[in-house]
Amino acid sequence: MPVRIQQASSAEAPLIASFAIALTDEIIERTGARHFNVNLDETTALCRSLMEQGKYTVFLAVNAETQTAVGFATLCESHALYAEGTFGIVQEFYIQPPYRSQKAGAILLEHVRAYGRERGWKRLELCTPPLPEFERTVRFYEENGFEVTGGRKMKSMLL
Repeated sequence: MPVRIQQASSAEAPLIASFAIALTDEIIERTGARHFNVNLDETTALCRSLMEQGKYTVFLAVNAETQTAVGFATLCESHALYAEGTFGIVQEFYIQPPYRSQKAGAILLEHVRAYGRERGWKRLELCTPPLPEFERTVRFYEENGFEVTGGRKMKSMLL
């Protein structure tokens, strides 16, 4: 399947939100734990707002034959001394299951890497979903130039 990558506009927030919900639902389903509380209307509004503020960049993977989006990647910029300056964070990354073995994810990820290089980012970081349920996801990222850095994602709710 030929894939093209396009930068999304805030008008595509409903589509992006639906992909985000598919991603979080898959994580919840596989792990059996309710890690997220994602609502379509709220997620759409938040996505639109973050994109319009320039805080969130979204790329869509589009099936070039059918012109339908099959996945997405969301990015934000951050800064840290340990990272030697400015770097990118892949906040969400999702490819619909039927397209996962068709290289759509690898093509999307390479576009994300090129975008980061254009901005002078030192690196890209991401957090994978929980193991062992998402071991295949970790292998995908390793096969596409990422390395495990250790630790676990942690959070502390403020509101």
